[in-house]
Amino acid sequence: MSADPRAFLYRDLDPDAAQRLATRHLAAHDDGELYLQYAISEAFGFDDGRLKTADYNVSSGFGLRGVSGERTGFAHASEISAAAIDRAAATLQLLDPKGAHAPDPPRTNRAMYAGDDPLSAVPFAQKVALCEAIDAAARKRDPRVEQVSVNLAASWSVIDIVRAGGFVASDVRPLVRLGIQIVAKEGDRRETGYHGLGGRYLYDDLLNPETWNRAIDLALAQALTNLRSVDAPAGEMPVVCGPGWPGVLLHEAVGHGLEGDFNRKRTSAFSGRIGDTVAAPGVTVIDDGTLERRRGSLTIDDEGTPTARNVLIEDGRLVGYMQDRLNARLMGVPATGNGRRESYAHAPMPRMTNTFMLAGTDDPDELVTRVKDGIYAKSFGGGQVDITSGKFVFSCTEAYRIRGGKIAEPVKGATLIGDGPTVLTRVTGIGHDLQLDEGIGVCGKAGQSIPAGVGQPTLLVDGLTVGGTAAAS
Repeated sequence: MSADPRAFLYRDLDPDAAQRLATRHLAAHDDGELYLQYAISEAFGFDDGRLKTADYNVSSGFGLRGVSGERTGFAHASEISAAAIDRAAATLQLLDPKGAHAPDPPRTNRAMYAGDDPLSAVPFAQKVALCEAIDAAARKRDPRVEQVSVNLAASWSVIDIVRAGGFVASDVRPLVRLGIQIVAKEGDRRETGYHGLGGRYLYDDLLNPETWNRAIDLALAQALTNLRSVDAPAGEMPVVCGPGWPGVLLHEAVGHGLEGDFNRKRTSAFSGRIGDTVAAPGVTVIDDGTLERRRGSLTIDDEGTPTARNVLIEDGRLVGYMQDRLNARLMGVPATGNGRRESYAHAPMPRMTNTFMLAGTDDPDELVTRVKDGIYAKSFGGGQVDITSGKFVFSCTEAYRIRGGKIAEPVKGATLIGDGPTVLTRVTGIGHDLQLDEGIGVCGKAGQSIPAGVGQPTLLVDGLTVGGTAAAS
């Protein structure tokens, strides 16, 4: 690895030339940037007791974006050179320059993670050996383990954001992730369990036997629990959502609706509602990109704005949206450090970082005792949401029936159906056990995928529609 990671960006273009090009092509516009990126990534797939895939990718390029009024011109290329940037600038001629250039983002000296490259720090053979060790250990745990899948991945990205007038912001971003899926079989029945973790750090944490053995235990426990599961009931009933990863429901059902572009265009269920009560008392929702080493954290966003701890809903009242520079300028509010993009080949848009609900004061176990008949949702899989209405559908990967105030038998096939704004008003209990997810979240929007974090305490929601195959009793 080069002593200066930025050297990867300037093989055929020097930094001074990049600043001159950005000024030449962007000074006449309201906003915009020259975004330079060098990225490497790898992914290992270990399945059926053998290494099935080992992918390695290197990419570099730039995105040139000019913004005038509400209009954006954007072009990108995989060649970082003056000639390529000049060619890309032809796209900006379609804009109508306003000449009122927006101020540069503020500076920051904070760093949410170290900039070391996780890929080169560990030999290839050691990564394969890790997958082999996890597979072998998982199969020895229980005779019912039929299949083990291990996925190990890392990336390292170097970026420069160059604006007209000489402003340059830089970031170096590591990211690692480990996922373990176990299929357990008993008789003719097979069920699956999964656990994953990761963040913006090196492989060291994942190579620790204590770390990956715990992940095996959690994945296996979920698979064995699901072997005992019965059909989920159907109907409207109280639902207790566990802490941590179940915050993905909050992310989808509420978080996207609080992104600035949907609200500027008034297509969100939360549009025009700043100051309104949109949730039950005690519900406070935060988006925070400043949590050290978290998967969704960034030192600066992809426009150069430092990330921040942004309060979105405070004690039930809507107080803010997540903003990139374009939507913030048009709405007359500050940018919040939420301008994100998948890569140099994508224009930024307002996106979440780590989005979670703050803890309350309730005892999580006591929340369960309040439910005569309902569902305890411990983990979620995939979900869908309609931003305009806030309606969502989520599948549970581990859930239990609650009977007489006690967690009873596990259930399978449970889905939670509702809409974000209504769910928030039906929160009647908030545990004191806030947890963040362990670093597996991937958020999709408008064809772009980015890493994100979620979290919440145990929540009691007084009335959600549960989709299942057994009648409620």
